[in-house]
Amino acid sequence: MDTLISAFDAALRTLFATPRAAQPCPTLTNEATDLSVAEKAHAGALMRVNHVGEVCAQALYTAQAFATQNEALRAHFIKASAEETDHLAWTKQRLDELGERPSLLNPLWYAGAFGLGLLAGRLGDRVSLGFVVETENQVGAHLESHLTLLPAHDHASRAIVAQMKDDEARHAQDAKDAGALELPQPVKNLMRVAAKVMTTVAHRV
Repeated sequence: MDTLISAFDAALRTLFATPRAAQPCPTLTNEATDLSVAEKAHAGALMRVNHVGEVCAQALYTAQAFATQNEALRAHFIKASAEETDHLAWTKQRLDELGERPSLLNPLWYAGAFGLGLLAGRLGDRVSLGFVVETENQVGAHLESHLTLLPAHDHASRAIVAQMKDDEARHAQDAKDAGALELPQPVKNLMRVAAKVMTTVAHRV
C-alpha cells in the first residue's frame, strides 16, 4: 500500500506541481542567449519535447519501482527518478523562459509510459533494466539530434540538453552494471516507433 501511495503521489507531483531541482540548472558562462521570435518558438517546441521525455521518465521509473520485489532495485529506480527530476525542472524552467507551455497531453504521455514501465517490471528485473538501457540510449540519440536542431546561439537550451545527454548515458550504464538483459531487436524497433509518435505530436501539442 505504501508503494502504491508513493506511485500515486509521484504522478500528481510530476503532472501538477512545480518541479524542484536538487542541482542548479546548467549554464554556459559568459555565453548570452538572444533569440528572435521565430527562434524562441522553434527552441520552445524542442524543449517541450524534452520536457515530455522527462515526464515519461518519471512515469517509467515510478512504475518500475512499483513493480519490482527487489528492494535494492527499487532504491535504484527511485534514485534515478530523483535525478530525472532535475531534468524535469530544468526543461520546465527553460519553457517558461522561452514563453512556451508544456504539452497539453502530458497526462496521456505519463499514463502510457507508466503502463510500459509496469509491463517491463512484471517481465522481470533484468528485462526491466534492459528497458532502461534501451530507453536511455534512444533518449541520448534524441538529445544529440537536438544539439543540432537548436539555434546555434541558444546557449541556455544547449547547456541543459548537453547535461541531460551525459546523465542519460550514465543511467544506461548504471542499468547495464545492475544486470540488464538486452532487449530483442523487434522490441527496440517498436520502442523507436512509439517514441517517434510521441515526439512528433509533442512538438506541436
